[in-house]
Amino acid sequence: MEFKQLQSFVAVVDYGSFTKASEKLFISQPTISTHIRMLEEELQSCLLVRTTKSIDLTPRGQEFYECAISILSLKNNLLESWNNEAKNTIHLGASTIPSSYLLPELLPAYKKLQPETYFNIHQSDSQGILEKILEGRFNLGLVGMTCEDERFCFEPFYNDQMVLITPKTPYFAQFQTKQLPLNTILSSEPIILREEGSGSRKFVYELLEKLNIPESSLQVTARLNDQESIKNLVANGLGISVISKAAACSPGSDQKLFVFDLPTATNSRSLYLVYHKSFILKSYIREFMEFVLHFYRETNARDQ
Repeated sequence: MEFKQLQSFVAVVDYGSFTKASEKLFISQPTISTHIRMLEEELQSCLLVRTTKSIDLTPRGQEFYECAISILSLKNNLLESWNNEAKNTIHLGASTIPSSYLLPELLPAYKKLQPETYFNIHQSDSQGILEKILEGRFNLGLVGMTCEDERFCFEPFYNDQMVLITPKTPYFAQFQTKQLPLNTILSSEPIILREEGSGSRKFVYELLEKLNIPESSLQVTARLNDQESIKNLVANGLGISVISKAAACSPGSDQKLFVFDLPTATNSRSLYLVYHKSFILKSYIREFMEFVLHFYRETNARDQ
């Protein structure tokens, strides 16, 4: 069974004619007929019922048609993927904060230097990104947490400050001018958390541990992964939350939320470039990694 035979069979079914199929594939009609006959002989099944007026699929023919479509689609996708690799394609997984708030400034800057590089970007939580790297789906990941799996290499590239966000109510307004009783608020107020697998969620539980606040004392009112949705829910009074300052201070947020800094010893986490140690990274991928590391070294230096 050969690809050209599958292509002939699918074309005959799609166009309902041997003549039209031969015209579309730029091969002779006898060749089309030979391809169909060879398939039927190999499969020992009649695939098409030919009459003077129509060409109909047999039940086995219908089953084989669907299979042929899948096979040809897989082949085309594979070739397209390999062709993209030749075009310096970087398959990049990014968790929520890098995807929404860092890549919009990072990628345009990089494209000015390397316009031939193409990015195939997928957003997920940090755990999802790590799983896809192990599967070979992504060359690189931008994530908000590490793990102990020795197959990964993590390189910190960004210091992400975390903050507490609350609705703009008179109760929280009083803390604009005096110290925020963080332990009391986290223990007594309804809180919105990220879902499991998120680096932000991991940070919150590490924060609770540092503050000696038992997880059982939390009044979790919702769990979700979208930062903008969390901000809107907080603004409308569903609870408080701990999120990245990059998300909390995005344009327009100050009109809906109070943003409180966390204690200095607990207020930040690193974001990481991550890749599989056993995978060979092409030169243009390593060039992008170096650019990311340099870009944020320069940015952090300017901010200080």
